[in-house]
Amino acid sequence: MSRRLAGVAAALALVAAGAPAPAAAQDSSAAAAAAHLSPAEAGGFGKQIERALASRGARVALVFRAGRPRADMPEGFAYTHGALWVHRQVQAADGRTLDGYAVYNLYHGDGVSRPRSTSYLAQDWPTDFTAGAQADDVGVIVPTPEMQRRLLAVIDSPTYAALHNPSYSLVAHPWAGERQNCNTFLLAVVAAAAWDSAEPRQINANLRTHFRPSPVKAGLLMRIFAPMVDERLAVDDQDGPIVTAGYESIRDFMIEHRLAAEALVLERA
Repeated sequence: MSRRLAGVAAALALVAAGAPAPAAAQDSSAAAAAAHLSPAEAGGFGKQIERALASRGARVALVFRAGRPRADMPEGFAYTHGALWVHRQVQAADGRTLDGYAVYNLYHGDGVSRPRSTSYLAQDWPTDFTAGAQADDVGVIVPTPEMQRRLLAVIDSPTYAALHNPSYSLVAHPWAGERQNCNTFLLAVVAAAAWDSAEPRQINANLRTHFRPSPVKAGLLMRIFAPMVDERLAVDDQDGPIVTAGYESIRDFMIEHRLAAEALVLERA
């Protein structure tokens, strides 16, 4: 007990001294705090991604952006926010029906209309996605044609919303089931499609067996005091080293289990 108290005292001293908060892993913000791309650049990059997906015949793809500058990213993570891009008929502002990509996201609250410790599902557009980017590239996973069919069936069914857990953490555990972030939700959708299951407990059991999560380097300061600094950094679903899901671990999982036809990094032209 005395050692624990000594550790708490040391962490408190760091907080009091203004030690920086630990880097978060998956920032599921609806928009970046400061724009990296101009509106025209964001629009152009969104179109570039759409063309790249269309050239590969992708009806459904997983796309990941860096929602914070790379210098602020935790080691081992190139991107923070992942979403599903679905090619379908969309309605333009002028009422016309066009073929294009709709983007399906999990976002955390803004602290005004919703608490930041909760999340919600939202469908927006490629320019909204690229407007939140803080780097000039995205990570892309193109599922196999059969997996695209399965993913689309999940997205268009009640299972999609049922897989959502609004209790949010930037470092949500991939299969504990107590919290989610954008990428652990994305992983749950992929798993539901892969194993044809709508049961979260079964999905989590399968992920425990087959998915290798992304480790998040963190120490005593993060475990004890991070939630006090940032309510999005809850770690009560972690029972060992802190782990979550990222582009890299989802990519490796889908390639290993033959769920992906291609994975690539697409740089802004």
